[in-house]
Amino acid sequence: MNFSEKINLGRTGLKVGRMGISSSYGAPAEAFEEAFEYGCNYFTWGTFIKGDSGEMKKAIHNLIAKGKRDQLVISVFTYAHDPFLTRYFLKKRLKALGLEYIDILLLGYFPKVPSQRILDGARKLKEKGMVKHLGISGHNRKMFRELTKTPDIDVLHIRYNAAHRGAETEIFPFYKDHGRPGIVSFTATRWGKLLNSKNMPHGEKPLSASDCYRYVLSNPSIDICMMGVKNVSQMRENLALMELGPMRKEEIERVERIGQYVYDH
Repeated sequence: MNFSEKINLGRTGLKVGRMGISSSYGAPAEAFEEAFEYGCNYFTWGTFIKGDSGEMKKAIHNLIAKGKRDQLVISVFTYAHDPFLTRYFLKKRLKALGLEYIDILLLGYFPKVPSQRILDGARKLKEKGMVKHLGISGHNRKMFRELTKTPDIDVLHIRYNAAHRGAETEIFPFYKDHGRPGIVSFTATRWGKLLNSKNMPHGEKPLSASDCYRYVLSNPSIDICMMGVKNVSQMRENLALMELGPMRKEEIERVERIGQYVYDH
C-alpha cells in the first residue's frame, strides 16, 4: 500500500490524503492546487506568527469555484484562548474564505487541557454549524492522554519526528480503538534540523524532507503528516513520496539513528 490512498481521519468520517498542507511557508496558490489534485486535501490555514496566507486563501477560492468544496478538508487555527475572540476571528475567516463552515477548528497551542469555558465556547460554534469538528494542537504529551476524557475533540495535532518519538509510548497506545480521534503530526523535519548536514553523525548524509515525511507516515498511528513548502518544486518533490509507501526496516533504522543523534546533540 502506498500513501496516495485517502483514509478516514479518525472518527470524523472525513476522507483525507496522507499529506497535509500548512499555509505558513510561502508556497503559491499553484502549489496548493496541484497538491490537491494529487490527493492532498487537508489544508490548515493560519498560523500564530505569520497570520493567514493569501495564497492558500486564493487556492481555496479557486478550488471551491471548481465545485470541489466537498472534497476539501479545511482546518483553521485559533490562538485566542478566549471564546469571544475565537468566535470573532472565526467569523472573519469564514467571510474571507466565502464559507458557511469550516471542517475543523484547531485550538492551538495548549500546554494543558483547555478550561471548560474555552471548550464550551468551541462547542457552541459547532452547535451553530460554523464548525464541523473540534481539534487541538500542543507539545505536552500528557495533555493528549488526558484528552481521552474529552470525547468531542476529534482531531489531535501532535509533534512527532525521528528526533521526538515520545508519542510512541506516551500518546499512541492511548488511542488504539476504532473510535479514536484523527491524529495529525507536525514538525516532521524537527524545524529543519534533520535536514542539516552539520547535525549529522559522522559519515551520514542528511535526511531529505521527503525522508522525514515518509518516516512519519510509516507509523500506523499517524493519519496525516503536515508539510510546509516554499514553492512548486518543493511541493512536487514531496508529493513524489506518496507513490513509495512505508519505509523498509533498514530505512527506518537509519532515520531513527540520525534522529537520536540530533536529539542528543
